[in-house]
Parts: sequence; C-alpha cells; structure tokens
Amino acid sequence: MTQGTTIPHLFCFGVGYTGRRLGQRLLVEKWQVSGTCRGEVSAEPLRNLGFSMFPYGGERHNIETVLDALSNATHVLSTVPPSRDHGDPVWQTFGSHISNMKHLEWVGYLSTTGVYGNTDGAEVDETAPTRPSGERGERRVSAEQEWLSLYQNDACPVHVFRLPGIYGPGRSSLDQVRNGNPRRIEKPGHLFNRIHVDDIVSTLIASMAQPHPGAIYNICDDEPAAPGDVTAYACELLNLAPPPTVPFEEARATMSDMALSFWNDNRRVSNKRIKRELGVTLTYPTYRDGLKAILDQESAA
Repeated sequence: MTQGTTIPHLFCFGVGYTGRRLGQRLLVEKWQVSGTCRGEVSAEPLRNLGFSMFPYGGERHNIETVLDALSNATHVLSTVPPSRDHGDPVWQTFGSHISNMKHLEWVGYLSTTGVYGNTDGAEVDETAPTRPSGERGERRVSAEQEWLSLYQNDACPVHVFRLPGIYGPGRSSLDQVRNGNPRRIEKPGHLFNRIHVDDIVSTLIASMAQPHPGAIYNICDDEPAAPGDVTAYACELLNLAPPPTVPFEEARATMSDMALSFWNDNRRVSNKRIKRELGVTLTYPTYRDGLKAILDQESAA
C-alpha cells in the first residue's frame, strides 16, 4: 500500500471496537499501528496485541506526546464522534497538524448514515443531500465538512465513511438475546441498515490501497431489514422462541431519546460505490450471513 521501503503506519484516534479490529488485521500484514484511547485500562490490552497506545482525553500536557507519535504515520483514522458542546475534538486539536503532514497517503473519518436523515424508506447514495433529523446528525455533518476542508484547502487525502449500526463478535443480536433483553418492535415498513465490523475493516483497507481523496463512501450490507427480523433470526440460531412483537407506539414510551432518534429515520442506504470504486466484496452481505458466522466462530473457539 505504501511506496518504497517505508513501513506503513496507521495512527488511529479512538481505538475502540472498529479500530481494534482494523489494527489487528494490519498488524498481521506487518504494519505499525498506534493510536489513542481513553485511559491505561484500555491501553494495556491493546499494547499486549502490539499496538502503540497513547491514552488521551483532551489533556493539554499530552498533546505533544500524541503529536510526536503521529508525526511518522502514513495513514490516519479518526473514529471519535463530535461532542455536543465542542464539536469534533480531533479535528480541532490535530486537524491543522494533519493537513501539514505532506507524506500522508490516506486519512479516514468514520461518520454515520444518520446524516441523510429520514427518507420514508427511499434509497440514498453518497450523492444524496444531507438532511439530518436531529442534533447528533447535524453535528456529524459539521464534522464531515471540517474533515473534508482539509482536502479542499490543503489537498490532504481525506476520505469520509458513513456507517450504519455496527455488529460483530461480542456485539450483536445474539448477545442481546443471551442477555435476556431482546425486543421485537414492530413498525411496518421501517428498515435499518447495518454492517459487520469485519466488512468495515475490509473496506477501509481497500480504500487505503487505492485512495480517492475527497471521496465519501457508505459502508453497509446489501439488505436493510426490520430489527425484529434480526432478533427473530438470532433466536432461531440459538434454538430459542422469539419474543412477542411490540407495536412501536407502545414501545416508544420506554425508549431513550437516543433510541427514539434512530426510529425517527427510515431509509435504505446504497453500498454500490464501495463495490464499484474499491472492488469490495462483502463477506457478510446480509445479517443472516453475519450472525451465522459469529455463532460458528464461537462454536469453533
């Protein structure tokens, strides 16, 4: 992915669920992987895997340490969401430094398909206008614009990736069913998009291999589906009876504001661009493929 004999180096702001899976894949390919996390409790397990970790939560005295670690990165990824009051903390603190790193080959920002807002079930692709229906989506649109300004103003190789609900090992409907709190909320015609974490990783790696600075990509699977259908299939895999359906109007009374914000939007998201431009073939094109694979992996462990 890199030219000459330079060892490729990914620096990831916010090594969480997705960043960890990406870093582990790259370490196998002999990359250097470093990044930030919230504290030593999170850092130590990642260091044991081979990551170079720098706990950082906005402390001014740690900025120079992060900048020093960042200075020889060839690739940069930010998974950190914007905050309610202060916007995108990574862009604000490190954006100008990143834009001046002329040796960078690729920069990625993980956003959300929530920027499209509600389309009443109509399909959207990356050319669709951003019309978020809530404050969180508006903050994401602003963050995207900030990151893309590094490309527009300084030719920094920025890419934006819009993600729906992420699932994978340890974080799926199988876990919800096992934990005893599955719900099958029924809202006819309402669909959600989702993506297996390993397909996010594969798409990011495909983008690193063939950068298109300034590009925006949706990363989602091929089959938007009702959440109740996903829960029912998880129950089937676990040989359990599915819970009864609950009408949305009844369920909403006990939902958090965040949960309600997801249910306010109904859209189908197209993933054609990642296939056309990056040559991506999804390993888990539907939730059935993904959940079945997770269960098989657990059984084989």
